[in-house]
Amino acid sequence: MRTSAGFRRGFRMNNRAAASPAPRFASVDALRGLTVAAMLLVNDAGDWSHVYPWLEHAAWNGCNPADYIFPFFLFVAGVSLALALEPALERGRAPAALRRGVLGRAARLFAAGLFLHAAAALLIAERSFRLPGVLQRIALCVALAGAIALYRQPRTQWVLLGLLLFGHGALLAWGGTAPDANPELYFDSAVLGRLAYQYDAASGRAFDPEGLVSTLGALATTVLGLRAGHWLRCGDLGALARAGFLTAAAGAALDFVQPINKALWTPAYVLWTGGIACLALLAAHRLAEGRGIRLPGGALGRNAMLAYAGSWLLVCVLAATGADRWLYAHAFANWLTPLAGAEFASAAWAAAIVAVWWLIAIALDRRGWYWKI
Repeated sequence: MRTSAGFRRGFRMNNRAAASPAPRFASVDALRGLTVAAMLLVNDAGDWSHVYPWLEHAAWNGCNPADYIFPFFLFVAGVSLALALEPALERGRAPAALRRGVLGRAARLFAAGLFLHAAAALLIAERSFRLPGVLQRIALCVALAGAIALYRQPRTQWVLLGLLLFGHGALLAWGGTAPDANPELYFDSAVLGRLAYQYDAASGRAFDPEGLVSTLGALATTVLGLRAGHWLRCGDLGALARAGFLTAAAGAALDFVQPINKALWTPAYVLWTGGIACLALLAAHRLAEGRGIRLPGGALGRNAMLAYAGSWLLVCVLAATGADRWLYAHAFANWLTPLAGAEFASAAWAAAIVAVWWLIAIALDRRGWYWKI
């Protein structure tokens, strides 16, 4: 993390950006912040043997509440790219210069993801190093979607989105969508091996939910966010509403042909979650910019990377020292379990982690300190 001087330098740059034509939407910050809060809540259960069903991902097909979090984050990443790059292009900035900035940020995100995975492998005995991951997928999607935003007109963006959905759907139709037979499994077994999230040494089979094959679907989600960001910036809320309803309906219909599945990031999953994300952005905009309501999550959204990386490292350090078990038992489980059940105690621990980083984000936001990668 940067020193306070580094934070202040970032703050001054943000002030200059605010004076430029590039828009800043409180609704986008709030949606990003609430998504990060939900991500921490899902990722940091106190007892993984006792978790509420709505805080767990679907076992395979289907879409639980937890399964909306990552596509929402990638959707907002696409929105943010549109809000940052479109005004810069209109002001005459060279696409090559903007491309260097996008690729540099993507490289830093990818390196940060590798660092966090290395920290987990070093500090937690039962964890091994994993090459793909959440930040690595975000980095790939930001790099590719950024190039699409810089060099492709809106009509071409729609064509590319259609090609991503059709191509990925055709690949899944060929390779299957079953847990033991799908293109991601084949690719990860051949290329990633022990570096994947799941690896069976006896059979050599590997699978990673953030593998490269399913990143085709994740990129489609990000491109849909690009279009939503354009509509938001232009004030075309009707297009945002129509896209939300139509894509969600298309995703629900496609589920009968090819299932909604987060691990494979199927086209039905892209459309269903993307449609819901469009409607969530529209609702947030109506409340924040339309009615002037101050939505929760803005401070967390402006320091999203700090909260995500900080919570990851905090959990790793607590696990390495054994302090997590002691704290969980004495501060949560021993008295909450008899009162409300083990699932409540587990969720309370996760909520406490969210609260810690939310309060840190609020304190930094009041000082104008933001950690950007």
